[in-house]
Amino acid sequence: MDIPSSSLPQDGLFDAGLIERVEALDDGRVDANGGVRKRFKDFEPDAVMLVPPSLEEWLPEGHLARFIAELVENELDLTFFYKSYAKAKGQPPYDPRLMLRVLLYGYCTGVRSSRAIERACTDMVSFRWLSAQQAPDFRSIARFRDRHLAAFANIFLQALELCQAAGMVKLGKVALDGTKVRANASKHKAMSYARLTEKQKVLAQEISDLMEEVKTVDANEDAKFGPGKRGDELPVELAKRQGRAKALAAARASLEEEARERARTEAKEKATKRGDDDDDITAAGNKAAETAVPKPTAQRNFTDPDARIMKRADGSFSYNYNGQAVVDGYRQVIVAAELNQASNDYGQLVPMVDQTFQNLGQMPAQWLADTGYCSKANLDHARALEAEHGTEFFISTGRMKHSAPIPESPRGRIPANTTVVGRMGRKLKTKAGKKAYARRKAIVEPVFGQIHTRQGKHLLLRGLEKAQQEWKLLAACHNLMKLRSYRAQPAA
Repeated sequence: MDIPSSSLPQDGLFDAGLIERVEALDDGRVDANGGVRKRFKDFEPDAVMLVPPSLEEWLPEGHLARFIAELVENELDLTFFYKSYAKAKGQPPYDPRLMLRVLLYGYCTGVRSSRAIERACTDMVSFRWLSAQQAPDFRSIARFRDRHLAAFANIFLQALELCQAAGMVKLGKVALDGTKVRANASKHKAMSYARLTEKQKVLAQEISDLMEEVKTVDANEDAKFGPGKRGDELPVELAKRQGRAKALAAARASLEEEARERARTEAKEKATKRGDDDDDITAAGNKAAETAVPKPTAQRNFTDPDARIMKRADGSFSYNYNGQAVVDGYRQVIVAAELNQASNDYGQLVPMVDQTFQNLGQMPAQWLADTGYCSKANLDHARALEAEHGTEFFISTGRMKHSAPIPESPRGRIPANTTVVGRMGRKLKTKAGKKAYARRKAIVEPVFGQIHTRQGKHLLLRGLEKAQQEWKLLAACHNLMKLRSYRAQPAA
């Protein structure tokens, strides 16, 4: 269509009146609000259920919660839990079966805080099913856990027995390793030995000044009201200072005792290497302990005094415990677990070997351990066990880069003057030694990764004794998860 140039606007645009408008056709797919006429499922938030719902229908078959419930009802021995309720007085407590169900399930899934479990018993179908909709409060959950810590540690042994009965523990190869487990301790609630000493002096002077002030006030009140009035109540400010002074004194004493024990141990080791007799070794240790002084930078934490500063794998320093585990190579079942304050693994080989034998009643065919466990004392103990039980130890004698090839073992007879460390090094360079030790990392490292990812590699409970029981509970839940997966597999 030709448009006269006279009708065009001066700005070069077409006149709107000359444009023919075409209305959109309604093909039945667009509603009055402009949306697509799609059919949606019925949604009525205010609908009333005529039949009460059943949680049994909401929880699918094969769910982890059903597995935990079956264990508690039919397979675990709860005698240790029930025998502590000796008195018939008072309000009836929650059934131990209920509390054990929610706590075990929580520790298996990473919901470990008592407050988090309380919320889950209201918000999550699995927890509501396990608690039969009773929803215990967090105080009851925390009290139950603290009261039955020893019984929870026994759950580890029962879980190990179930795994052993299912054929999941072969004791062909076991790997021993340690991991730093973060303690429930604040970095901001700690103090070094140097600052402790300085702070003690300041607090002592403040307490002395306040005591003089109290004596003056008491004397004035006696003169005004008579000597019969009580005056032994401490002011709040003075009571707080005395409590802080007591905590500082305890922390300082702990650091000094730790320094004495370290000096005694080091002096005894040096005397032993020199070939001194027993009396001289003891005298050297006592003399070193008498003059030992903590380092000025040595710290003690006030939220968890038993926790220790340790270097983690990422190079950072934080308050941790040292978690030890012996893992069977067949199904990655933890056969022994312990937790301590040591920053290294040198002193952990012997107790972990003893615990494994105590738990299982027999010795594994092969032990695999990294260089953290290599010491003359440990290798001597390993040789004695090899002669007694026929078990074999493969303990790395030094760290090597991943890309560096393992040097070949020298041929010929081992010289008679070869040390135990040298003998172990030659053993690891043999074809059989390389093949056996190559399995170490694949056996134990994934276990720590699974605990870290699924359950959380940190502790909630404070104090060494409680932390030890919680670490065993984490190990027990790991084994229970392995048992569930094993039972879910189709029969071969």
